[in-house]
Amino acid sequence: MKLYRARIPVIAKECIEVLAEVGDIDVVPDRKDDAEADLVAIMEDYLRRDSQLRESIRDHMAEEGISYDQYGKTRAKMAGRMDHPTGDDVERFLVRQFIEMLLNSPNIDEVYADDNVMYRKLMDVVRKYDVDEDAIRAEAKDKVKNIAEGTMEFEIAMRHAVRDVKKRMGLIMDRRNKIRDQQQ
Repeated sequence: MKLYRARIPVIAKECIEVLAEVGDIDVVPDRKDDAEADLVAIMEDYLRRDSQLRESIRDHMAEEGISYDQYGKTRAKMAGRMDHPTGDDVERFLVRQFIEMLLNSPNIDEVYADDNVMYRKLMDVVRKYDVDEDAIRAEAKDKVKNIAEGTMEFEIAMRHAVRDVKKRMGLIMDRRNKIRDQQQ
């Protein structure tokens, strides 16, 4: 799973709503936003750690002279050393963190459901926001099919096309929208 910053508030809101609507949790009155912010903090911390991992990988590969085709293996090794989840483990990690937070948050008045019940419900929400990266890449590739693959021009055009597809899907925001949203 790849977690997109633009989706974080939506995921947090839906997780709290799903559990509160069926009575699995009671949120302290007037603290729903704070409970959602707790989940947001977990996801943003994950993204921060993921960013640190990427930087460490780049530095390590540069220092050791490792070619880019070894990126996946290097990422797996370094993620293991940092105890940082990758791939399908991301969903499980986030949901376990959410449950731990719900059990200990001052914003949650009471938890009625068993962990495994909440786990399944939260996992459904998180998986709902998983993105098919291959489909994004295929759609972007279709937009640049008139440019020869393997060229620098193709790589640049693909980067822009992928970004455009992600913007259209609401996965990323351009800086102007982000600044405008922060000012409101």
